[in-house]
Amino acid sequence: MDGPGKMVGVGQPMPIFPDLLVESIVDSCPDGARSIVVIDGADAARPVDFATRTAEHARSRGRPAAVVDLHDYVRPASIRFEYSRTDELSYRTLWFDYDALVREVIAPLGPGGGGHFLPRLWDEATDRSARARTTSAAANQIVLIAGPMLLGRGLNVGLSVQLRLSANALRRRTSAPDQWTCAPLLEYYESLDGSAERPDFLVRWDHPDRPALERY
Repeated sequence: MDGPGKMVGVGQPMPIFPDLLVESIVDSCPDGARSIVVIDGADAARPVDFATRTAEHARSRGRPAAVVDLHDYVRPASIRFEYSRTDELSYRTLWFDYDALVREVIAPLGPGGGGHFLPRLWDEATDRSARARTTSAAANQIVLIAGPMLLGRGLNVGLSVQLRLSANALRRRTSAPDQWTCAPLLEYYESLDGSAERPDFLVRWDHPDRPALERY
């Protein structure tokens, strides 16, 4: 129900309080086990900020939580910019090292993993190794991986959240130097809509203070 006497149908965005959204995500992580949560969103949606807020809520409830920023898993500039600094196909396929993310974060936290993950691999600003040390994960650790284009990669995670911006909101909130990323991001959204893979939480994020959860 969406207010007295109003039914919210399948595919209809349902308004949700931001605090309730965060709480629902944490509640969806099983107690007593490690959980990996993907927070998928364009940089303009500020997914790392939302992941940080979710981690803070988890810690307030006694669960250890950490955030991994996908921009700390970019490939070296020589690979990212091989075809130009604004190549759209490279942005979709080469910019982020999803294989390293699996190797250094997802697999170690999964069944049979060693329980140690690497929070940062590459320093995007200096274009050098981040020289980070592995972190030991508690038995009930939540790790939130936040950044763009994380879905549809076959990542073996427990929960997925997408902060979806409309085309207008995406263009409006993306900085002028990064406007070229809007087209590949919109293509990415379209590819997900046409696939069987859907996030567990599809959140309409044009107004972060008034998000809406899409049911399907």
